[in-house]
Amino acid sequence: MAEPAAAGISSLPREVREQLAELELELSEGDITQKGYEKKRAKLLAPYVPQTQGVDPALQKESRTQTPTPSAAPAPAPSSSSSKFHRARSGGARDERYRSDIHTEAVQAALAKHKEQKMALPMPTKRRSTFVQSPADACTPPDTSSASEDEGSLRRQAALSAALHQSLQNAESWINRSIQGSSTSSSASSTLSHGEGKGTSGSLADVFANTRIENFSVPPDVTATTSSSSTRPAAIDLPPSGIVKGMHKGSNRSSLMDTADGVPVSSRVSTKIQQLLNTLKRPKRPPLKEFFVDDFEEIVEVPQPDPNQPKPEGRQMTPVKGEPLGVVCNWPPALEAALQRWGTTQAKCPCLTALDVTGKPVYTLTYGKLWSRSLKLAYTLLNKLGTKNEPVLKPGDRVALVYPNNDPVMFMVAFYGCLLAEVIPVPIEVPLTRKDAGGQQIGFLLGSCGIALALTTEVCLKGLPKTQNGEIVQFKGWPRLKWVVTDSKYLSKSPKDWQPNISAAGTEPAYIEYKTSKEGSVMGVTVSRIAMLSHCQALSQACNYSEGETIVNVLDFKKDAGLWHGILTNVMNKLHTISVPYSVMKTCPLSWVQRVHTHKAKVALVKCRDLHWAMMAHRDQRDVSLSSLRMLIVTDGANPWSVSSCDAFLSLFQSHGLKPEAICPCATSPEAMTIAIRRPGVPGAPLPGRAILSMNGLSFGVIRVNTEDKNSALTVQDVGHVMPGGMMCIVKPDGPPQLCKTDEIGEICVSSRAGGMMYYGLAGLTKNTFEVIPLNSAGSPVGDVPFVRSGLLGFVGPGSLVFVVGKMDGLLTVSGRRHNADDIVATGLAVESIKTVYRGRIAVFSVSVFYDERIVVVAEQRPDASEEDSFQWMSRVLQAIDSIHQVGVYCLALVPANTLPKTPLGGIHISQTKQHFLEGSLHPCNILMCPHTCVTNLPKPRQKQPGVGPASVMVGNLVAGKRIAQASGRDLGQIEDNDLVKKHQFLTEVLQWRAHTTPDHALFLLLNAKGTAVCTATCLQLHKKAERIASVLCDKGHLNAGDNVVLLYPPVAVSQLQH
Repeated sequence: MAEPAAAGISSLPREVREQLAELELELSEGDITQKGYEKKRAKLLAPYVPQTQGVDPALQKESRTQTPTPSAAPAPAPSSSSSKFHRARSGGARDERYRSDIHTEAVQAALAKHKEQKMALPMPTKRRSTFVQSPADACTPPDTSSASEDEGSLRRQAALSAALHQSLQNAESWINRSIQGSSTSSSASSTLSHGEGKGTSGSLADVFANTRIENFSVPPDVTATTSSSSTRPAAIDLPPSGIVKGMHKGSNRSSLMDTADGVPVSSRVSTKIQQLLNTLKRPKRPPLKEFFVDDFEEIVEVPQPDPNQPKPEGRQMTPVKGEPLGVVCNWPPALEAALQRWGTTQAKCPCLTALDVTGKPVYTLTYGKLWSRSLKLAYTLLNKLGTKNEPVLKPGDRVALVYPNNDPVMFMVAFYGCLLAEVIPVPIEVPLTRKDAGGQQIGFLLGSCGIALALTTEVCLKGLPKTQNGEIVQFKGWPRLKWVVTDSKYLSKSPKDWQPNISAAGTEPAYIEYKTSKEGSVMGVTVSRIAMLSHCQALSQACNYSEGETIVNVLDFKKDAGLWHGILTNVMNKLHTISVPYSVMKTCPLSWVQRVHTHKAKVALVKCRDLHWAMMAHRDQRDVSLSSLRMLIVTDGANPWSVSSCDAFLSLFQSHGLKPEAICPCATSPEAMTIAIRRPGVPGAPLPGRAILSMNGLSFGVIRVNTEDKNSALTVQDVGHVMPGGMMCIVKPDGPPQLCKTDEIGEICVSSRAGGMMYYGLAGLTKNTFEVIPLNSAGSPVGDVPFVRSGLLGFVGPGSLVFVVGKMDGLLTVSGRRHNADDIVATGLAVESIKTVYRGRIAVFSVSVFYDERIVVVAEQRPDASEEDSFQWMSRVLQAIDSIHQVGVYCLALVPANTLPKTPLGGIHISQTKQHFLEGSLHPCNILMCPHTCVTNLPKPRQKQPGVGPASVMVGNLVAGKRIAQASGRDLGQIEDNDLVKKHQFLTEVLQWRAHTTPDHALFLLLNAKGTAVCTATCLQLHKKAERIASVLCDKGHLNAGDNVVLLYPPVAVSQLQH
């Protein structure tokens, strides 16, 4: 083909040069073949052949290939018409995308000007460049993924723009720009592969010496033996010869091998092998596991955070310390020592009074009786349950205390009897049926604690559900228990020389209190003896208890504040506790007020519901006086809406002598025990202020004083100061335990000797709850003192007052905003609920729908409520929740009365209700589903996936009619009346039937070492032997159905098999 010879390519029109550059890129991308390229290029240059003939040596044919002779002498400068170099391309290499023959001609012109200078380049010994560091794109092999197409289009546009705007006359400036830019490796490789002689090398060395080469991070090359240096010198030495040793001038560039940095080196490894290695570095298809990753961000619309949401602005809080725990000279070294002291010196002083169903005192337990009965029980547990050599119980074992809520006397005797015997009591509720709500989780706790013995009363034992044989039923999930009656007539009197081991309180476990989590699982909070004693001391100091005082306890005496005040602190300070059980409160809600009036009680332990019930029944009896009360401890004062009950009760009973400073809310949790309590105020002193907070700010976890609509405000009362000897901090509820800011809501954590020590048998949860080290904003630990998570959300206000706004178990996080279940319950109750639903029978929880929590409200409907009234109430509740909380309700369901699962004290079992909802077994009588108001992150429209995954292959096979592999066993067939062998479903039945039908059939044959039969076992013989062994096990082994038996027989005793 004729070549242009008159002028250079630079003399061509701009449109032609652009088309030539685009052709170069198409050829380098592999879009056209070499033959097509030459044909199109010849067509473009045809009109200009007479003017540009002989200019471009790059278009010489294969006959232009020359064999170079290496020489140390400088080569003459090549002219524009006679310089020959070979234009070679490796069609798919990425660094060729920025390469053009026009650029090559300019480089050759620049190198010709600097031919006098020489450079020395050592022979490369590695397959990776040691003098230039290219971008990561230059060392990435081409792939056929969808991302490669985008990258290719971007590179093509960038190359076209560079070809249009770069000056072809100033070669040095072009080299400087190309080296500093992303085309470093491509320019360098083009220069080295097309250069001739030492003059050319010297010119390139000059350019490199005055050019700053940026250091890019490059993925490791699998073909390199050592890693390249992190820093590169500014001046680069090239070899004396411009051509690589062992390579001909005109040889094709495919004979060179590009490393990951795009620099040609010795071709010790073929190009195809290198390309294979580069391909292995970056697989074209993702790993198989990535096909099954459910990335919800690609499936549903992710809600974006509100840019106007309030953010905390205060400084980082500092832990708040409580008052020092005072040292009183007469405090006992252990709680058992206090019992011994009062039981021997003040034997006739009343300790505990129980009420009957009508609310009248039925029995009073004195300290002397408590000491003697506890001593007898401790002796019986350690010495009378088993043999002398094999006792059933040993110190440190766990036992279950199963006592009804109306028998605090027997429970108190059993609890202190276990303490004296150094046995760990685990109080639980009395099981009523095999399907009690949460009964299976209680059984899991008993099994994890290794409990095999349960203490109860004779009356309670008779009331337990039994089988037809009179045995106690096996409760679902419970381990097999041995029941022991602790009534006094069944206990053995201890000898005079036997005394319990009473030592100073240590870190050994004292008792285990069960706790139900948000998901319904039951965990046992272990409390040590020193923590139990320290907690009693802190309560004595905070409440200012004194000997001989009378307290009224309306709480559950088996756990929480009812146990801490009415059973433990009671004995430490020689108090007189009057226990009002829940059954009495249902029949006579004003009974606790009457007990306070009759016994001139100083302290009363109640909940908000007790205040509400007393106000409802106030009309029945008005001649009562509460002037003796110095503390009315509201144990659920941590609930934000308890302030209304306290205010209403005070306004009603203030005329009956109740002092405003006597109302003392407190905050408690099973893990941290008593967190804070308001101390009794001075008569006439102003009451602590209230916090009126914005509900919108609380949903974002910040404290903002409400200045807008009063309906969206939450009035919170304080729960007093930190307990004596304790220290409190607020940490973020999610993620690492980082300290919150002063205007931020977080989880309350407490560090004190008076707190739980662990979840029994759950080391992982224990570490996350009982061994928390707070972190500052920089992520560094704040001290080395561990804190305990309380599960309460709140903040520390002015004057170090503690405010609680919710619980972690009741936290509902919807679209990044936090809502409290108790607040939503209070909103629902405010919508004239008396005519439609029962006030205390509302459950609020959340379910997961489309990767976010959705709120569900379930309530028990009154029998006389009509369907129209119910739907009207439900519609108003939805509007109120949306207006006050700015959140939609997914489902609002009304169920018939007394159908929701209950807790032992009559409340709703939230986790069990949620389980029924998910299973579809709630059976609501009215339901209102509103997914359109809360499910705003609907799935995105289906898009075509870039690749074919395993699921697509399986669907394709099914559509094509291919059968998925399967295997099945032989059909057993139907049982017919004449087929007797199929009627017997158990081995014992089969053996009995075979003993009658085929008695002489030999089942086993025992051979000796010589192969002679020495013993046989027929069906009849095996059945008789099995019957004899069974009778021995039942009569002498005292085994029951379901017990496990270990078989220890030598291999030769096959005929001794038991059935």
